[in-house]
Amino acid sequence: MTARSTVPAARGRDRKAEILFPAPGADRFRRGDEPSVAVIGGGIAGLAAATLLAERGARVTLYEKDSALGGRLSGRRTTLVDGSPVTMTRGFHAFFRQYYNLRGLLRRTDPALSRLTPLPDYPLRHSGGLTDSFARVPRTPPFSALGFVALSPTFGWRDLAAMYARAALPLLDVRVPEVYERFDDLSATAFLESVRFPEAAHHLAFEVFSRSFFADPRELSAAELLLMFHIYFLGSAEGLLFDVPTEPFPQALWDPLGDYLQGLGALVRTDTPVHEIIPRDGGGADVRTEAGTDRHQAVVLALDTAGLRQTVAASPGLGTSTWRDSIAALRTAPPFLVSRLWLDRPVRADRPGFLGTSGYGGLDNISTLERYEGEAARWAARAGGSVVELHAYAVDPAAERKDVQDGLVGQLHEVYPETREARIVDARHEWRADCPFFERGSHRRRPTVRTPHPWLALAGDAIRCDLPVALMERAATTGFLAANALLADRGVRGQVLWTVPRTGRSPLLRAVGAIAGRRTSG
Repeated sequence: MTARSTVPAARGRDRKAEILFPAPGADRFRRGDEPSVAVIGGGIAGLAAATLLAERGARVTLYEKDSALGGRLSGRRTTLVDGSPVTMTRGFHAFFRQYYNLRGLLRRTDPALSRLTPLPDYPLRHSGGLTDSFARVPRTPPFSALGFVALSPTFGWRDLAAMYARAALPLLDVRVPEVYERFDDLSATAFLESVRFPEAAHHLAFEVFSRSFFADPRELSAAELLLMFHIYFLGSAEGLLFDVPTEPFPQALWDPLGDYLQGLGALVRTDTPVHEIIPRDGGGADVRTEAGTDRHQAVVLALDTAGLRQTVAASPGLGTSTWRDSIAALRTAPPFLVSRLWLDRPVRADRPGFLGTSGYGGLDNISTLERYEGEAARWAARAGGSVVELHAYAVDPAAERKDVQDGLVGQLHEVYPETREARIVDARHEWRADCPFFERGSHRRRPTVRTPHPWLALAGDAIRCDLPVALMERAATTGFLAANALLADRGVRGQVLWTVPRTGRSPLLRAVGAIAGRRTSG
């Protein structure tokens, strides 16, 4: 990418959002000169890369091992005991307003983003009885932080005054990628303890931020925690409110994008795992699947952590020993559980679409799907009930799964007592352990979009990206960056990208934070 610009973001309300322009080049490949590109992995990162490459005229083949697109946000059809066909997915995901690049991808098939709908709040309830809300908090820093303190029942002015100001100042001056140099070797828990973050309000940091990584905050890199504070709270004026799809992920997002890709001439091959990538003399590679071997001039590997490790391990000709070691060192977060319950009676009408929880055992949040998802709303209307989804993150791998599932239902009864009398018409439980884990000290060895081969690029939320992006937005951004790299090498212009500011918003606070940083490091 070329030097950054601070042109106001036309598609967001944050006037300080940054625009990153791609290297100059032709609008698209000349007829007869279109390269064949394999994109391996049909999740967000792979879809972003495949979409941009196909738009520029490349001959794209998208390989996906599962039967549907979407990766970790795909879905599968299932039939309930009452005969209702429904879609089971990995559950609730928040599409924040600062996800500029992901939202740009979705605009390809939904220019007005009409298939997303806003949720009015992001309430966080503690077992002690207090509930924090973000609905009335101003979106623009520093008023967002001051407004939150003024409104929060768990984090007040006394807590703010009791914090160790010098240690906390880096929150106001997050700079990417420097934040990793300063804080990647520290755990998220250790950082909060160092700033005397009040114990009663720890759930604000853990549930809002570190739990988004499905990780134990005692092991999570503090740099990732600070980055999350910056992206969602102190560095962006988009705020902590978000949108959710109006239908299950496949129908709302990925099926239309798959149709769009095929309309551009891309070949979408689901149910096609890739077994090996064999580099060719002179560049490019052969991609081996069960159906045979295909020759491509460029490859994007857009796989989850386990899939990337497995594919590289099965492709001994790829990369250097150091690069292969960096792939092999990638770790996944602990298991997590998504339990979806179809209840024969509704939850109370004032229950929110999404509720974060803390102090209720393993229960991390509750979603009431009929509040926003059409498929769930139609079932609830027919059955006179509710569709409730429960999440438990960072589950002990040694735990008995049925005990965890039953425990979540018991915790639901504690949070929403009216569900004690409800009969569970049917239930589905998704156990997964495939999210990347950003343990402390790991950033410097993570693989980047560029690889030892000029014809090979990596994409995904596990890939190092020195921009202030995370989670789904990191996946989309690295997908576009991977395509940009391959296009730039061939003289074709890539995608314009957007991010929240890469430094703290206030020059005065940045200066104070920098002084504190020098004193701390000294």
